[in-house]
Amino acid sequence: MKQLVIIILFILSASTVSSLHAQAAFDKEGHRGGRGLMPENTISSMKKAVELGVTLEMDISFTKEKLPIVSHDQYINPAFTLKANGDSLTRQEASALRLYNLSYTEIKSFDVGSKFYKQFPHQQKIKEHIPLLSVLIDSVEAYAWAKHLPAPHYNIETKTSPDGDDIKHPAPQEFVDRLMAVLSAKGILKRVIIQSFDPRTLEIVHRQYPTVATAWLVSNQKDLKTNLSALTFKPTIYSPDYKMLNKQMVDDCHLLGIKVIPWTVNDPKDIQAVKALDVDGMISDYPDRL
Repeated sequence: MKQLVIIILFILSASTVSSLHAQAAFDKEGHRGGRGLMPENTISSMKKAVELGVTLEMDISFTKEKLPIVSHDQYINPAFTLKANGDSLTRQEASALRLYNLSYTEIKSFDVGSKFYKQFPHQQKIKEHIPLLSVLIDSVEAYAWAKHLPAPHYNIETKTSPDGDDIKHPAPQEFVDRLMAVLSAKGILKRVIIQSFDPRTLEIVHRQYPTVATAWLVSNQKDLKTNLSALTFKPTIYSPDYKMLNKQMVDDCHLLGIKVIPWTVNDPKDIQAVKALDVDGMISDYPDRL
């Protein structure tokens, strides 16, 4: 009888471990740090993502000095940005403020966290600025260590397009070289995914850093085979707009050994529906809902 009890306890224990592993394997990601909760792509949003235990999803742009900064937009965005004196920006003023033409000192003077952002009305307001990638990494790594939290994982998007080369950002090779130099120096490559809508940067990353995870971002009406054929290699992750998803797509990716992490899923009903398709993770403006 005693032996039977021990066997049952062992089975239950193994089942619990397996369940915990499955939960941990689901990659919950805070879009732009979780912009439904905190100002997007800021140190504050990334610290919140660390607290929630989710992957830090972010975007990379560049300054005039060719320093990688964390920003989705390649211009100052008037929707959530204030001048140094607290005044709002007109769209015309903002359109002239291309980040790649501005020094970091100029960029840092803008407040991207205090202005009410109607798209995310419950976002906590706090004075913030567009951070250097290097400073953001140092800040969140130190924060995680001080709070005795797991080391952060990063999903970093290369914001490149052929029409933006050497105008809105460095050309792909230089973009990747400068980005990866920072990530290598910080010693976090094992905890990084490089994602992009631009196959050019993914090809370079795969060729030069074959052990770094890659995610192919897509938003179109093409089928899976056509989208994957745009790359010369098999990405670690297929990352479609969640509205493109169906069970067959997920199953086909899994047969190819490719994970599926859709974006950007915010509504609780959509979150549950997408989870039911057996995806491997999810990107959301509200990572607390995941």
